[in-house]
Amino acid sequence: MIFSIISSVLLIVAIVCFLKLTPEQVSDDILRIITPNDSLRDKARNMRGNKKKHPIYKKLIRMKTALSVTGKSKQFTLVCCAALILFAGGAILSILINNIFLLPVLSVAFALLPFFYTTSTLSYYEKHTKEELETTLSIISTSYIRSDDIVSAVSENIQYIKPPLREVFQAFVGDATAVSSNTKRALMNLKEKVDDEIFEEWCDTLIQCQDDRTLKDTLQPVVAKLTDVRVVNNELRTMLASVRNEYWMMVALVVGNIPLLYFLNREWFETLMYTTPGKIVLGICGMVILITALFMVKFTKPIAYKR
Repeated sequence: MIFSIISSVLLIVAIVCFLKLTPEQVSDDILRIITPNDSLRDKARNMRGNKKKHPIYKKLIRMKTALSVTGKSKQFTLVCCAALILFAGGAILSILINNIFLLPVLSVAFALLPFFYTTSTLSYYEKHTKEELETTLSIISTSYIRSDDIVSAVSENIQYIKPPLREVFQAFVGDATAVSSNTKRALMNLKEKVDDEIFEEWCDTLIQCQDDRTLKDTLQPVVAKLTDVRVVNNELRTMLASVRNEYWMMVALVVGNIPLLYFLNREWFETLMYTTPGKIVLGICGMVILITALFMVKFTKPIAYKR
């Protein structure tokens, strides 16, 4: 078995060397697999700015953008490569313990570890972006209500906007002035740059204001929703942290019972580890832990406004 594993690892290394795969190529291929863009229709919808992106693709692009802004642009390719290596490592580990039912669980769980770690390290960046978004949208809305020109409103306040939003709005000004005079299309492109429901609603309101200027008074109430969400998240932070701690404690108890059986009842331990029904039970437990962990991360993250 060990000889087969070593042979498989050497074969993978040989394939990588033969194809001359690089970390950048691997990360680009992963994004291309998630959102293929080969048809002429997809390219046309991208140019019009109305093609919906896959949620996983949005998350990866947001992670890549956050790492680029924080000066860690090369780390995204390393994360993708580490995920592939850990995916293979999970499969190898399941073969070593002779439990094929744990192969999909360990492979997926190990592959997600680099992304979870990167997401946790970027939590400060996301919090800072939310706070800066509240200030930025407020000053731009005030200027737009006064001038009735969104391009000039952004241009006159661009020096007060802090990164990473400064680059986003600089790209909008360049798109609306140098690339095309179609402000609606530029606003649609701006809408895709920040993954936030309130920001998207703010952009939709601006698009409607291009046809009906009387709607500009609705911009400030939209911006006020950012303040409401921030206040609620501050109140829920401690409660959500306690829920996460309780969940991981329960997972530790479930996993810790396996080596505990070795000391309490050797026959039960051997039944669980070396018989087919026991391996199936371990596979089911692993799958339940993986699925519930994903739901736990989803339901205990800071709340976001949904339209």
